[in-house]
Amino acid sequence: MLNLLVYGMVYLGSALMVYNIYHYIRYEREISSHGDWEQERRILRLPIFLLMLFLAGYLAVAFVGKPDLIISGILFGGSIFVAIMVYLMQRISNRIFENEKIEAELMAMEAANRAKTNFLSNMSHEMRTPMNVVLGLVRLMKDDAELSPQTLSNLDKIEASTNHLLAIINDVLDMSLIDAGRMTLREAPFSFGEVMLQFNSLVAAVCHEKGVTYNCERIGSVDDEFVGDATKLKQIMLSIADNAVKFTDAPGQVRCTVEQTASDEETRTLRFVVQDSGVGMDSEYLAHAFDAFSREDLSSTSTQAGTGLGLTITKHLVDMMNGTIGIESERGVGTTVTVTVVLKAAGAKPESTESVESQDDVSLEGRRILIVEDVDLNAEILADLLDMEGILSERAENGQVAVDLFQKSAAGYYDGILMDLRMPVMDGLEATRRIRALDRPDAGTIPILALTANAFEEDVQNSLAAGMNAHLPKPADIDMLCATLKKCMK
Repeated sequence: MLNLLVYGMVYLGSALMVYNIYHYIRYEREISSHGDWEQERRILRLPIFLLMLFLAGYLAVAFVGKPDLIISGILFGGSIFVAIMVYLMQRISNRIFENEKIEAELMAMEAANRAKTNFLSNMSHEMRTPMNVVLGLVRLMKDDAELSPQTLSNLDKIEASTNHLLAIINDVLDMSLIDAGRMTLREAPFSFGEVMLQFNSLVAAVCHEKGVTYNCERIGSVDDEFVGDATKLKQIMLSIADNAVKFTDAPGQVRCTVEQTASDEETRTLRFVVQDSGVGMDSEYLAHAFDAFSREDLSSTSTQAGTGLGLTITKHLVDMMNGTIGIESERGVGTTVTVTVVLKAAGAKPESTESVESQDDVSLEGRRILIVEDVDLNAEILADLLDMEGILSERAENGQVAVDLFQKSAAGYYDGILMDLRMPVMDGLEATRRIRALDRPDAGTIPILALTANAFEEDVQNSLAAGMNAHLPKPADIDMLCATLKKCMK
């Protein structure tokens, strides 16, 4: 019985060793299929040779020698050990191969996201350029006092449709940045009073046009100076207010409240509440309100158009500001959206809009602006819009011409520069850097504003880093343009 056990372990161990050698050879070939594992493949040839010697020892003991229980146990245990080691090596290498595959897929996805972002950036630039022409021409035509009411109405519809298309482009660009993980927040001081003044002005105008009552009030004391991204903060507020107005018919009402709910040495917490008496939403839909492309009633597309991305983007921005957003709504009653954001404190100052109101003391009448624009039609329309405001203008067709004109002019001849970014010969960033580097008293102080179809946040950062005072997107909003010029000329 003992001999049967001994020889059973020897023969079974021999068979197991043959199985091990077979799997080792397969494993070596699997390793060799990876071109960058050539050194490991060479190392594996040695244990295969040793296992064959091990097998020869098995067979010698089995057919020539007289194995005892100890020797057969050691040989059988060695076969099992080798089998376990082969299994572990295969598992480890498979994990490595899977990680390499995942890493390659991630790199491919990142490359695809970069390609998509670059594509959207280029498409945005190409789409905004003709839109700039359309909106500029509409603005010029609406200034004609001899237009018939029907023509004026048609122009209003063209302007509204173009602005809607612009909003869709902005949503798609923002969503592409979020998908690519490239959405960032700026850290810069800003006046909350100025943000609220711009916000209320825009929302009140839309409500007045639609026949909806609008009211906004501050509750308690709110600091005026913060450090953060004023543009993204205003985007959050306008997105919520836009939805409230969009889904509220006359004679409904939209109400907004602003409150500073918490503060410490470094941060302040602000709460915005926007309440409307519009159509409201069903409770079942609220759980999906922040999903991308989510819309409760797709049949209303013709009257309430949109991408379904507004709330998705808004929630992402709120999360980036360490805040929260919540919605309460009832069908046929209305909707209440509550947003909290955390901003860095910049020193408590009394509420004031003095910095905004004082811009009215700055006159643009007779000021001379250098328009740096390579597209003839864009330059012509912008010059006409500036002329309507009493502003003189000259034009440079690229950055190099702009640098030459500025360098040859007398100090103070130009009061400001509107700089496109994408131009032949020399782009706007390089032109700005060269102007700022000139040895003349006004080179470092003249307001230079980027007026461009490049609308990504990195474009804004590049403009500011090059020495520009502000970055304004195309299509040009002449009111915002004039307000920014006044602010820079103070």
